[in-house]
Amino acid sequence: MKTLQEAFGNLGDYRREKSVVYPFIEILTISLCAVICGAESWGDIEEYGNIKRNWLRKFLKLENGIPIHDTFNRFFSNIAPE
Repeated sequence: MKTLQEAFGNLGDYRREKSVVYPFIEILTISLCAVICGAESWGDIEEYGNIKRNWLRKFLKLENGIPIHDTFNRFFSNIAPE
């Protein structure tokens, strides 16, 4: 079974390294879990992250907390659809 990093690592992180606040894998994991649970918007993903913060901390560092909805939007807007 592949890890999320192995499965999605080829997407590439197009953010400028020095300005990265939230690790690629954290944004991806929170988003994937939220969508599986019915999230339909960036705001829903942010809300899910805040509600499930303690559970998510069992396997994510979350050193900077949960990203806001605009961060999720910008992150996914920079991933090529192909």
